[in-house]
Amino acid sequence: MHDLDLFQRALGLEEPWEVVDVQFDVARRRLDLRIDFSKGARFPCPECAAAGCKVHDTERHTWRHLNFFQHEAFLTARVPRVICSEHGVRQVQVPWARERSDFTLLFEALVMALVKEMPVKPIGELVGEHDTKIWRIVHHYVDQAVEAQDLSGTERLGIDDTSFRRGQDYVTVFADLDDSRAVFVTEGRDQQTVEHFAGFLKDHGGACDDITEVCQDMSQAYLAGVRDNLPKAQVTFDRYHVKQKLGEAIDTVRRAEAKQHKALLKNTRYLWLKRPDNLTEKQLDWLDELLLQPLDTVRAYEQALKFDDFYELRDPAGAEEYLRRWVTEAKASELEPLVQFAEMLEAHWPGVIRWHQTRVSNGLLEGLSSLIQAAKRRARGYRSARNYKTMIYLVAGKLNAGPQVT
Repeated sequence: MHDLDLFQRALGLEEPWEVVDVQFDVARRRLDLRIDFSKGARFPCPECAAAGCKVHDTERHTWRHLNFFQHEAFLTARVPRVICSEHGVRQVQVPWARERSDFTLLFEALVMALVKEMPVKPIGELVGEHDTKIWRIVHHYVDQAVEAQDLSGTERLGIDDTSFRRGQDYVTVFADLDDSRAVFVTEGRDQQTVEHFAGFLKDHGGACDDITEVCQDMSQAYLAGVRDNLPKAQVTFDRYHVKQKLGEAIDTVRRAEAKQHKALLKNTRYLWLKRPDNLTEKQLDWLDELLLQPLDTVRAYEQALKFDDFYELRDPAGAEEYLRRWVTEAKASELEPLVQFAEMLEAHWPGVIRWHQTRVSNGLLEGLSSLIQAAKRRARGYRSARNYKTMIYLVAGKLNAGPQVT
């Protein structure tokens, strides 16, 4: 079979398009395929699909294609503009590339497959393109998939924040807890983020009144946003965030006490923050020795173990009574960080207790956050919030993002 016919079939071209020339440059490791249409060919109008529009003029364009073995491949064609009786002069959409792209659909499909498995910069190095061009491809398809979401029926929502630079530049992630996926990501972690989500929800088939449950941390900003924008929602405070606050209280006690017992408490931070089941045998032996010491840190740690039992109880009424007793004991300890934590529980009582009715948590978001942070470390951070949000959608959004090629 003639080489032109081979490439014609490999590209899946149909009339009036055909491969008319092939140039192979060994020195430059480059393959160039020239595509053209037959003389007198007519095309449908890209606006109304009216058939038989005459060609007005053409413009030459080149697209990067998948490599031919180790050689870069490029397609070049005259792209026609046609005259439509209703819409005037319009440019035809070629079947192998999307509008205003310098890459073929197959090349972009490869990029979208790779970006789910590796950082963008190495992808650029692999395919020989600057990473900013790779990001343009990724942004296009992710934005398209995000806008195509149907959020009708969304009822249970998880809200969490994550930073894309250490200690600053936060984004807030909104997840459908029933579909286990992130549906909306926006910059900031304030009250307005919930307002932005409410607008996005309405624009994508959902209704604010349909949101009946929100799981979040104890952020007053999120609480105010939920109250103002999701009026039918009841709030459950995520157990992981609650226990994180308790962990911070224990660590505050440890750090204060370490000033007097530096040798004893040195390098023990994670012994107090991890559950015993997650410690090694060596760490457990070390912890057992420390628990024999008359330390405030030991008293705070023992209270934390008792607090864990609150989430293990099955009876909601019994769990609430148990927590009331725990709060009384925590206050009686006279350990200020523990007292402050107990007071925080009292100030957020309905949302803390509600966990025993809903048993909903942001464990989904915590897991997704781990994936996101791992991707961030591999990429050594993201240069912009837009890149970070796009990666969250890719990792956590379950989106069908990419060109539809056969």
